[in-house]
Amino acid sequence: MKLLTSLCLLLISFISLPAQAAEKVHGMAMHGDLKYGPDFTHFEYVNPNAPKGGTLKEHSIGTFDNLNGFIMKGVAAGNLSLLYDTLLSASEDEPFSEYGLLAESVERADDNSYIRFNLHPSAKFHDGKAVTPEDVIWTFNTLLEKGLPFYRAYYGAVESVEKTGEQQVTFTFKDKTNKELPLILGQLPVLPKHYWDGKDFASTTLEAPLGSGPYKIKAVDAGKRIVYERVTDYWGKDLPVNKGRYNFDTIELDYYRDATVAVEALLAGEYDYRLENIAKTWATTYKDAQAVKDGRIVLKEIEHSRPAGMQAFALNQRRPIFADIAIRKAVNLAFDFEWANRQFAYGSYTRTDSYFENSELASSDLPEGEELAILEEYKDQLPPALFTEEFIVPKTKGDGNNRKQLREAMHILDEAGYKTGPDGLRIDPKTGQPLTFEIIEHQPAFERWTLPLIQNLKKIGIKATFRIVDTAQYQNRVLTHDYDMTVHTFPQSLSPGNEQIEYWH
Repeated sequence: MKLLTSLCLLLISFISLPAQAAEKVHGMAMHGDLKYGPDFTHFEYVNPNAPKGGTLKEHSIGTFDNLNGFIMKGVAAGNLSLLYDTLLSASEDEPFSEYGLLAESVERADDNSYIRFNLHPSAKFHDGKAVTPEDVIWTFNTLLEKGLPFYRAYYGAVESVEKTGEQQVTFTFKDKTNKELPLILGQLPVLPKHYWDGKDFASTTLEAPLGSGPYKIKAVDAGKRIVYERVTDYWGKDLPVNKGRYNFDTIELDYYRDATVAVEALLAGEYDYRLENIAKTWATTYKDAQAVKDGRIVLKEIEHSRPAGMQAFALNQRRPIFADIAIRKAVNLAFDFEWANRQFAYGSYTRTDSYFENSELASSDLPEGEELAILEEYKDQLPPALFTEEFIVPKTKGDGNNRKQLREAMHILDEAGYKTGPDGLRIDPKTGQPLTFEIIEHQPAFERWTLPLIQNLKKIGIKATFRIVDTAQYQNRVLTHDYDMTVHTFPQSLSPGNEQIEYWH
């Protein structure tokens, strides 16, 4: 866990295609060559003869009131991606490679000016109608115009999309240097134009939408439960990218008020598995549970080698109070991670030192080599310390005595002109107003991490408050940037790319 600071990462990647770039190929790889050749029958990590049947019971926290997960309004139900096929399908045992799904082949310009997708002649929606280039074009334009803001950033480098053959769609690019864009477009879910004609795409709905994917919605109890059933005549079930996958006949997703209730439900056998992310719960709740003692629930710690990403107190720099790096530094110093980790997490957390923790992409020491060469081009826009001082997060002994860090924070605020008023609060010299901000969350578990920070902030003259809001309000406020500070998670992959724009800008 780490306080968010401002950083811009400039990434240059290279994409490779098998054979000639202008030829029809069965897939694309962002790094190196494709692992699977044109005649592959299934991914190595699946059992192609896996039996079909049974029910998978999952859980989620909060509620939902919408079955259209592509828009701003409402709170979308979980697992809606099961309804939709994408143009290409990613493999899980390569950093970033994709193979044909709705598109049976692709063609990419030698100069990376366009990508063509040739649709599979058998691709169809659940009502039997074929997936057409018109569906692809309508989906792309609709997501840009009415979808989440994420899509405008993600697909912003596309100049145009047009039908260029009976089963072919071509995307032309504004910028030929974006080598990731062809694969990003391969992730495009394709929606049925004929289904949405006459419907308001931008409005919430609890009507089960039409898709082309391996599952469809069987039942909905708004806000509480959604059930998916496997499409037995799914058009793509025998494709190499799908062999051995989507084996459960039914997937049930139940919603619980918070993590505490969800854990109780697991111990009662109401769902099948849980990825535990609360250290105290892992250390104390399960070990004495009868379901664990008698073997009905198995506890496993699984080591992985994938980028860990980052969980952090995220400061909204759109707010005037956090536009000043002096205040951000002071808040960072006020967070005593070592003490909180010992008190609340039984010492099980490690401090995040990079946005790309647990990967070769993680930062270390001062920038050098190619990294330095890139940063030098933007030196006048970057903090001078970036080139002379290695960034090291504040560290305490964990005994609750962090006076040294608080004195440093007060010195920084003094130097920046934030004088202390008669009530002990620092005053913004530009506005004459005290330094105050609000921390919002929708999970009560974060309150115990936040309250000690609030107490330390008070000692240096900053007033912070903490408020729990419901899931719908929280998601809406985060999406519209209507918050001062919150706890946020930034997942990362082995192939960072366009999503970084959404993270940092």
